[in-house]
Amino acid sequence: MTMPLLPGEFADLEPFADKWCLATERERWAERVSSSIEEMQAFYDAIFPRVQEAIAFCDKFPLDDMPDDAVHLLRMIYSFALVSFPVELWRQPYPPDTRGTSFERISEPSP
Repeated sequence: MTMPLLPGEFADLEPFADKWCLATERERWAERVSSSIEEMQAFYDAIFPRVQEAIAFCDKFPLDDMPDDAVHLLRMIYSFALVSFPVELWRQPYPPDTRGTSFERISEPSP
């Protein structure tokens, strides 16, 4: 049995933690474009009703001194932001007519 990644208040989101609590935007992007729209929809449907509560939870801590479970929750919020466009607008992992494009980020959000 693996240890929970998320705060106890968000245990209902734990089934999505391994897949979506990724440390870098590059990892989150790769997961997004390799996931099916059904996988993204399931994640979106689970976190959407809780995202404001999750943001409020993370806001209780300074960014440079967050407990690990809050960092994982914040990373899940970052993933939510990345999947919201494909789920809400495009109904596919890639933006329409952009298959094969990529981007390089020169800095990452912290943490």
